[in-house]
Amino acid sequence: MQMRKNKPGMLILAIIMLLLAACGSHNNEQANNTAEQPESSSVPESVSYEEMYHAAVFLGDSITEGLLYHEVLNEEQVVAGAGKTAQFALETGNVEEVVARKPEHVYIHLGSTDILWPTDDPLSYSMSYYAQLIEEIRDQLPDAAITLLSVTPVTAEAEETEPRYGNIAKYNEGLKALAAEEQADYIDLSPLVSEHPGLYDTDGIHFQAEFYPLLLEFLKDESDVR
Repeated sequence: MQMRKNKPGMLILAIIMLLLAACGSHNNEQANNTAEQPESSSVPESVSYEEMYHAAVFLGDSITEGLLYHEVLNEEQVVAGAGKTAQFALETGNVEEVVARKPEHVYIHLGSTDILWPTDDPLSYSMSYYAQLIEEIRDQLPDAAITLLSVTPVTAEAEETEPRYGNIAKYNEGLKALAAEEQADYIDLSPLVSEHPGLYDTDGIHFQAEFYPLLLEFLKDESDVR
């Protein structure tokens, strides 16, 4: 992993491990999900989201990774991983991965880990890297649409366990302003989550499999899927 010269390697490694621990193991949460019963869904049974989003790539953290984990989209359509932040996306080659797939639409869903970053002002720290991320993608994919997705809210229990999640609304305000500044689209996912509170996973942060088709249906209605 290539890091900036002014960031000691061991410190960054320690921070990564702390963030991964804070986020929890996405795969383990999905595999051990027993807390909620699946909600009924109005998603069409015959729809193929791989086909619908054939020209799109989703870049994000472990929440975005659920699209791949639950086989809603394929590996060419998702660049995501647990503990991913805007900084890590820049420094670990994710831009190159996205560009290599030549998408017409890039959805970026980061921030859930960024707000946990151990610095005095995680929001400003994250936004500076988020802006660089958008600009690098746009430089190499000038014709691609870029859409920023809001950080999804967590349950009251999850926020009680990790009070920094209380900054999600403030982070999303910054994200919306950044999208306007960078001339990117912005979609607020909170209405979707509020409509389906029973689809949280056991940690109150991630989501069950049934959430992801609903997410893609929501994005289809809110954005130009092409």
